[in-house]
Amino acid sequence: MKQTVIFVDDEEELRHATSQTLMLADMPAMILDKAELALAQISRGFDGVLVTDIRMPGQDGLWLMRKVLELDPEFPVILITGHGDVNLAVQSMREGAYDFIEKPFAPSRLVSTIHRALEKRRLTIENRALKREVGGRDKLEARLIGRSDAMVALRKQIRTIAATDADVLITGATGVGKDMTAHALHDLSARGPHPFVHINCAALPVDLVESELFGHEAGAFAGAMRARFGKFEFARQGTVFLDEIDSLPVSVQAKLLYAIQERKITRLGANDPVDLDIRIIAAAKTDLSEAVAAGTFRADLLYRLNVVTLHVPPLATRRDDIPSLFLNLAAQAAARYSKQSPDVPADVLAQMATQDWPGNVRELRNAADRFVLGLDPTTAMGPDNQAQSLSQKMADHERALIIATLTAQGGSLKQTYEALGLSRKALYEKMQKYGLSKADAD
Repeated sequence: MKQTVIFVDDEEELRHATSQTLMLADMPAMILDKAELALAQISRGFDGVLVTDIRMPGQDGLWLMRKVLELDPEFPVILITGHGDVNLAVQSMREGAYDFIEKPFAPSRLVSTIHRALEKRRLTIENRALKREVGGRDKLEARLIGRSDAMVALRKQIRTIAATDADVLITGATGVGKDMTAHALHDLSARGPHPFVHINCAALPVDLVESELFGHEAGAFAGAMRARFGKFEFARQGTVFLDEIDSLPVSVQAKLLYAIQERKITRLGANDPVDLDIRIIAAAKTDLSEAVAAGTFRADLLYRLNVVTLHVPPLATRRDDIPSLFLNLAAQAAARYSKQSPDVPADVLAQMATQDWPGNVRELRNAADRFVLGLDPTTAMGPDNQAQSLSQKMADHERALIIATLTAQGGSLKQTYEALGLSRKALYEKMQKYGLSKADAD
């Protein structure tokens, strides 16, 4: 898609002439007569430039320039000046304007100046995308920790789809980190600087669901003393995260389907729809296809939501990730409680890895908090552990202890076999037996 030029001037003849000039130069353009109209089109991710006259009735070009540079200090703004405004334009360049053109100007001068500004904008957008990709990779791995195949695959999916505007459905058991996954999708996208609105559908009062989501006009219902934006409007240019969407009443699902499909909402008590520029991410702790079969969830809403489906795995399927995850959670807990980050013994990490965590990461976080506070982090062993054979329990414990010691020793094999009281050969044989490598300490 070609970059867009926004041109603003109150003189109709100049707008018409500039429209012809830009069309002949094969430059897509929005030709506007008011500063406010231009500002409504511009965001931090807008791939284009602004050309505006300084002197206009109402809000002038300097007001528009300052508002745009508040949104994005690197946005190229080209000012059009009259003969007496040159000093003003020079001062504006010190404030961040890209360039200025003095009236009357030759069409070729306008086109060449815009060409240079568009190239600058292209490089800015590309550099930001590259920084998001490189920085986001580190941040994503720090946020969604784990070397298991399931977590590696999940992070790869997130990086692939984050930059798109595709709607996403996140599935997984309670406590696995669906909200963290949604935040990661938002932060790695171009919508990252804009609002992330987390809506817990299960916590919305049934009689106020529509008002909370879509807003209302004054007098729409008893107690509506003034107009109010809904959460969808508040998320302008950002992301709406519909958590526990399986809890949403069927009566509201039809309106939600319309909002997602058309990207429009109508406030309660209003007639005119409002356009939405948002991304939708939804999460469910139950199987929505079963909810559809039970008649508690609309099939067409499910089909519209799951353009892309991400599944966040439970801890039970990635036990090898537990030691490094526990260390990270303990460090976070220490920061929250203003305590020194503790050294976690390998035997504690091994205990964590061999326990069941039905509450998943949320429950493991509570255990890390207890450990940092000096309390026993362990929980009662579940029935699944009791049902295991003694040999299986011992094998699981030995494997977990090796991973935990590797993690505690920062991946050093020498320090690991010394801490475990093993020979180098014995450690290597056990690691081969359990399919382990130094990477399992990361």
